[in-house]
Amino acid sequence: MLAKRIIPCLDVRDGKVVKGVNFEGIKEVGDPVQCAYEYNLQGADEIVFYDITASHEGRGVILDVVRETAKKVFVPLTVGGGIATADDIRDTLRAGADKISVNSQAVKNPQLIKDGADIFGSQCICVGVDAKAISPNKWTVYINGGRIDMHIDLIDWVKKCEQLGAGEICLNSIDTDGVRGGFDIPMLKAVVDAVKIPVIASGGAGKLGDFADAFIQTDCSAALAASLFHFKELTVGQVKDDCRSKGIIVR
Repeated sequence: MLAKRIIPCLDVRDGKVVKGVNFEGIKEVGDPVQCAYEYNLQGADEIVFYDITASHEGRGVILDVVRETAKKVFVPLTVGGGIATADDIRDTLRAGADKISVNSQAVKNPQLIKDGADIFGSQCICVGVDAKAISPNKWTVYINGGRIDMHIDLIDWVKKCEQLGAGEICLNSIDTDGVRGGFDIPMLKAVVDAVKIPVIASGGAGKLGDFADAFIQTDCSAALAASLFHFKELTVGQVKDDCRSKGIIVR
């Protein structure tokens, strides 16, 4: 079994790390480079940056933040938000990212996934997916930070992403995002069962045991959180210790 990964996520807006509930009620929580450096010291397996308003505002990638972070942080860095072309992928990787995450732009232009995988390798391409339940065991895909329902079936979409060459899926549940009641296990299990590539659980971690629950109840490869780490309620080390105590292999 591959070791499970614990990933802090930094949502960035206007150069600051922010956090909200269900994509609303946004609060500033710090400087992205400094936050990333602290998570590096805590033993994070990866760090994710999302520029949460880039697609909505039609802006490009936060390359200056990526460059500064890459100088100080020595774990894999994934960057999303505002990546619309193969050139954007190239620029982001050159700035120091190890992977890019495409979400809204991939839905609008699925060829972007294929182009990215063909040119840079599937290992560099993570597809971020925001989804919401419309009935039991059925979910629809949203774009632009949870603002627009694309009326695309979630399971159909993740299968298509895999076929196009995505190296992994970062699955965020809009229903549980920021609510802190635990990850969306039914959605997560459905996606993990539908694809063979790694799936990252996102949206909903609220207490120590939520990470282990996701790993025990589904075969997800990693679990991502923001609020719990940003507000210093938990450290990455505490989460890993809890997972180990329950027999889960972590790095």
